[in-house]
Amino acid sequence: MLTAYGRPQEDQRLQEDVAGGIDVRRTDMTRYLQARTAFFDHFVVDSIARGVCQLVVVGAGYDGRSLRYAQPDVQWFELDHPDTQADKRARLARLKVDPDRTQFVAADFAVDDVAALLRGAGHDVTRATAYVCEGVSVYLSAPILSSLLGAVVRSAASESGLAIELALVPRSGSERLRRSRLQARVTNVGEPLRSEIAVQQLDALFETTGWQVRRAVDPAGVDVQRSRRSAAFVIAVPRRCGVS
Repeated sequence: MLTAYGRPQEDQRLQEDVAGGIDVRRTDMTRYLQARTAFFDHFVVDSIARGVCQLVVVGAGYDGRSLRYAQPDVQWFELDHPDTQADKRARLARLKVDPDRTQFVAADFAVDDVAALLRGAGHDVTRATAYVCEGVSVYLSAPILSSLLGAVVRSAASESGLAIELALVPRSGSERLRRSRLQARVTNVGEPLRSEIAVQQLDALFETTGWQVRRAVDPAGVDVQRSRRSAAFVIAVPRRCGVS
């Protein structure tokens, strides 16, 4: 998503370094990833437009939005496993890319209190924050995912928002086949899928962890209650803020 601000050329250099010259073919998966990227980009840009000056990327990996949408008055926090984070920082240093408005916060979601780690890194719990959790939840067990959502909401001030991708229990033969194939691929590289949720339980997951769903759509933008797809892109707000 193009904006009048940011350093997209630095993000591009990082992505090319990570890709290592791999030739990407257009497939169902690449189309899915493009739709996912667009959804989360819109969430970030919309959040900045409404004056949110803190953004937290949960499970950041090699995400480059803190570069692509860099603003002098916007502070980014990237939560991720220390090993991944160390590799990313080494790549940025080698590329001479300065992540000057990014705080790197090493975290193991299975054991660490994310809210405490953010406080220690300078995150202001009294100011609105946009939380981005893309391509992460499916690799977390259900208890760890619930714990993470609860920890995040404890750091969320009024007017904060969360955008998260979730895997839904497949509701058709084609979706079950698609999920089975994906599970085989990711298990083969040591990262098996660990959680999925029935669409009927979506609201309950957020309510029990302190959130309310504001919007939940599939990759085509169709409300998940009417979709047959097994992926949900969700925007939620802290329950104490209510739903507009």
